[in-house]
Amino acid sequence: MKGRFAAVFFIVGACAVVTGGLVAAITGPLALSSGSWVAAYLVLVVGVAQCAFGVAQAVLAPRPLSQTLFWVELGCWNVGSAAVIAGTLIAHPLVVDVGGVMLVITLALLLRTTFRSGSTRRWLLWAYRALIVVLLVSIPIGLTIAAVRA
Repeated sequence: MKGRFAAVFFIVGACAVVTGGLVAAITGPLALSSGSWVAAYLVLVVGVAQCAFGVAQAVLAPRPLSQTLFWVELGCWNVGSAAVIAGTLIAHPLVVDVGGVMLVITLALLLRTTFRSGSTRRWLLWAYRALIVVLLVSIPIGLTIAAVRA
């Protein structure tokens, strides 16, 4: 089960990286003002982070994810990210806030899945937790910026 869920996280994340690249390729020549931000968000937050989530949970979680937890994590991360992107593009801070809350919920669940990790790969566990902390710190900053810009 661990490998299958990791593969889904990785595939969805890789698709987001490719989508981010396409967004950059399309919006750059058109000089769309939010294009570079959307591309970066898709690549880094939706794509790279999600790939890391899947791999890290497969390696570090003390027990396999339940199917329900997997779908909640995957759904909240991607729906929350879509809300952040859409809310930013339409300048609607409430939509961005809802997306941000979904991301925080996902990060809390992701942190919980490795809480009692007995992995001998301590460096990977700390790198994973550092990624989650960086994302948790960046969410309120992003929500504040979105509110100010709107």
